[in-house]
Amino acid sequence: MDTTALIAKPKINRWLPYWAVLQSDLRQTIHGWVYRVWVLATLLAAIGFLLYRVGVDREAGIMQSASTFISDLLRWSVVGSIAPIIVLAGGCISSERGIMADSVLSRGISRYQYFLGKWHARLVTVVGTYLVFGLIAITGSFFFLHEDIKILGSLIALVTVIVLLAGVTTCGVTASAMCNSTVMGVAILWMVLYGVGFGLSLLPVRYPTPDYVLTNLPNILRGLYNFAQLGRLILWTVAGSILVALVGMCYFSRRDV
Repeated sequence: MDTTALIAKPKINRWLPYWAVLQSDLRQTIHGWVYRVWVLATLLAAIGFLLYRVGVDREAGIMQSASTFISDLLRWSVVGSIAPIIVLAGGCISSERGIMADSVLSRGISRYQYFLGKWHARLVTVVGTYLVFGLIAITGSFFFLHEDIKILGSLIALVTVIVLLAGVTTCGVTASAMCNSTVMGVAILWMVLYGVGFGLSLLPVRYPTPDYVLTNLPNILRGLYNFAQLGRLILWTVAGSILVALVGMCYFSRRDV
């Protein structure tokens, strides 16, 4: 019997480069100063806001509803998180443009795997961080404030806000893949996001928009929401994010690095 037939062929994991990029970018993002400043500033602002509301409740006797507190916290944390998320996502690929061809893409990593690894790493970082933050805020409201929120409504509001932030992250990664410099990518992304946001705010009330969700967060937290409208907003946001990511990945696969 031929001995070569007894030698098992090594199993090749074609997604190993993708996992390597994903894990490396996760570590790089978490240890970066932009991510740490974002998390620290968000936590300090949330703690200060909570202490202020509890103080008003204890000293002045003004009952603070959990829906008002959580809606304000989610709304202002989203507004304050847009800038750090744009910086985090807008520089993930363009910041490595000078070393990409020599140290990354020359080691058997395809352009598609590299883009997917970067995109998914930034999504996991942003979504995971905001999910933990939102769950802590909602849980704390049950103990310190007057409870007038529903668990299902709270989860739907949190998921909707997270989907919107995931869309911003996807746009940032795509801009980073299409632009030569981080500054240019961040500047273009700022103009596009705020232009689209302003245009969506002009639509009639019957159309679900991010501005509509942020304005009606108290009602959503109380369980007073239109599930069909929120579902369409989530589906359209997810579909738009996937389309934007496909455009960025296809463009990145054909451009010079």
